[in-house]
Amino acid sequence: METNFNALQLGDATIARADEILRRCVHCGLCTATCPTYVLTGDERDSPRGRIYLMKQMFETRDVPATTVYHIDRCLSCLGCMTACPSGVDYMHLVDLARLRIEQRGHRSPNKNTMRMFLSRVLPYPSRFKTMLILGWFARPFRGVIGKLGMKRIAAALELVPKDALKLKILRPRSAYNPRAPQPKRVAIMLGCVQEVLAPQINRAAIRLLRRHGVDVMVVKDEGCCGALSHHLGRDEEARGHARRNIDALTAVMRERLLDAIIPTASGCGTTLKDYGNLLERDHGYAERAEYVAGLTRDPTEFLSEIELNPPVMWTGLKVAYHSACSLGHGQKLDELPRQLLEQAGYTLTEIPEGHLCCGSAGTYNIVEPELSAELRDRKIKNIESISPDVIVTGNIGCITQLKAGTDIPIVHTVELLDWATGGPCPPALSKMRKRAHPIEALVEMAKASAKEKALAD
Repeated sequence: METNFNALQLGDATIARADEILRRCVHCGLCTATCPTYVLTGDERDSPRGRIYLMKQMFETRDVPATTVYHIDRCLSCLGCMTACPSGVDYMHLVDLARLRIEQRGHRSPNKNTMRMFLSRVLPYPSRFKTMLILGWFARPFRGVIGKLGMKRIAAALELVPKDALKLKILRPRSAYNPRAPQPKRVAIMLGCVQEVLAPQINRAAIRLLRRHGVDVMVVKDEGCCGALSHHLGRDEEARGHARRNIDALTAVMRERLLDAIIPTASGCGTTLKDYGNLLERDHGYAERAEYVAGLTRDPTEFLSEIELNPPVMWTGLKVAYHSACSLGHGQKLDELPRQLLEQAGYTLTEIPEGHLCCGSAGTYNIVEPELSAELRDRKIKNIESISPDVIVTGNIGCITQLKAGTDIPIVHTVELLDWATGGPCPPALSKMRKRAHPIEALVEMAKASAKEKALAD
């Protein structure tokens, strides 16, 4: 793509980076079929190609038109376009630069600005988030009325409040050591912010699973939100503040003994942690450490593949619909690996039609863009229900929360199923299926006995 920046503009590091990315786009349009918003609306401005052109105009003219803000805000950052792009356009960082420019110079309505500020000040902090969930639980019965009064974003947020919100507890797990393991690997697990409140059982399953594989698991004191939520809202200084805090916390752990990996159990967090080097590249006090932390970060399935998953000890025969979270499949390029591990653990996987399309969660997208988010969720649920699975599995808390609001099919995290198959307890969401689990050793013995009886009969 031809750009028209002058020398003065290119002296700005942000413009120079945008120019480099823009020039790679050849406007071939292969990205449009993978873009969820374009699939829904058919509007070129809601496609990656159209948004790239809008961003080009914005950076060249320094003007931030309302139309550009509208269509950039509707982007999910699912990154499906990057998977499809033959030219290697770094859309992820281009749209991040655009969001920052919009946040600095854009013109959103007061209601939108208030909502975005509220989300960035609440969701990254577990105690605040839990308090709001409790308040939301009392307001949830009135969400229909609230929506009719024009407060659609508040109604959408209330729709996501769990029915058991009053029972949620923030119980921080402990570090898990393996003193008997010969030279055990040592990892730091990132608990996350939203996940720590909504689904603490995920981190517990991950810790059990890793410890069963001879790994020392550190729960990091003072770690917090990875910064993804603030970053995707265009609040970059807040995001960098979260990143610095985590780097300081991880550095303190590594002074005692180096880590073999840093493991976030939410794939959205993993994508952001792996991008810390880019986020803090101009921060001379943190740039080098940020790059080191990014290089150590592994998704749980990625790390388990490196150390080799234990053979399963429990067989359930469950029919699994694996939903590849965009942040994992597109953001981290880990689409097949989780599937392979689930099959290795004895589960039967079935392909979801249009599996490449986002479910509509996308961090805070299901709150700031509730209509499009609901359409994508309903489309995803319809496709999942068409294959009649016993359980839906994914690697991201955002997807779990989003899908749970639209179906009665139980939804669990990938590590919960892997934990169950290799000797852990039945995931809470699958308690009704507990009786379907059978020890593989007993099944083998039964098969041997049956074969022996048949041989004697012959």
